[in-house]
Parts: sequence; structure tokens; C-alpha cells
Amino acid sequence: MPDFTPSNPGAMFPAYKLAAVTPSNDTLLTGCRGLWVGGAGTVNVMACNDTAAVSFTVPAGTLLPVFALKVMATGTSATNIIAFY
Repeated sequence: MPDFTPSNPGAMFPAYKLAAVTPSNDTLLTGCRGLWVGGAGTVNVMACNDTAAVSFTVPAGTLLPVFALKVMATGTSATNIIAFY
């Protein structure tokens, strides 16, 4: 598996895989390097090196350039979230 940690400059190349995200307080998005939010709302995201989630209120069609570990079910109201791997 390639190194998708933030310290790897190659991790910022275009995605090789896309996957729909179901917000969950438990599911890990290992290797995720960005999120696309199709439906406006709040996205509660825990980044790969964080211990607490951060909330973003975004309009539809937003790309969040974040190495996301989790999209938390608690506090997330946005829809149609896609993970970039």
C-alpha cells in the first residue's frame, strides 16, 4: 500500500479511487486524502493525526483537502460525501 501520510509529497496526486462515505463515529477512512461534499451542511471530520473532530459548514460542491480519518456521524448533516483515495 502506498504511503498516504501528510509527510509524503506524492500523496497529493489525483485520486486513484473514489468511495461514498457513510458518516460513522467508528469507520476509519485509511488512506483518504480529500472529501467532496455534494449536499450542503456540516461535516464533522477527524483528520489522520488528530484526536478530536473539527466541524466545517460547507455549501454543496465543496472539496475538503484533508487527510480524513473519520467523517463523524455525530454533527454531520451534509450529504453525498465522497472520499478521494
